[in-house]
Amino acid sequence: MSRLLVDADAIRALAEILTETGLTEIEIAEKDSRVRVVRAAPAATHAVAPPPPVAAPAPVAAPVPVAAPPADLSKHPGAVTSPMVGVAYLTPDPSAPPFVTEGQQVVAGQTLMLIEAMKTFNQIKAPRAGTLTKILVPSGEPVEYGEVLAIIE
Repeated sequence: MSRLLVDADAIRALAEILTETGLTEIEIAEKDSRVRVVRAAPAATHAVAPPPPVAAPAPVAAPVPVAAPPADLSKHPGAVTSPMVGVAYLTPDPSAPPFVTEGQQVVAGQTLMLIEAMKTFNQIKAPRAGTLTKILVPSGEPVEYGEVLAIIE
């Protein structure tokens, strides 16, 4: 039986990255070995609220329109999703203007943002031409694999 050699320091470092960034999982692969560290989400605590006080009935008002539930943006044909786990940056450096802004026309292959993963900055490029209608991630915030980053119409 072969024994898998595990670098405990590497696992501790990955766990520390999870804690620092707030990510739930991280994975690294090299040649034929692979290490994946997953942090369990904190258990939700449920507090029981006391019953509301009984008040006199209010006069009947006109019905308020109910907002439609938010659409699943991952199914949008112009969704730009994250190819990796990392930290998204909308500018090349803190003093520079953003790569793109909402409402701007973009061309296929144009850089929309950067994702830093393992100290490497990866360009996220527009998969098609169109109008960038929505940027869904703030600069400097962690993103997950498959998370919708922007919408191009």
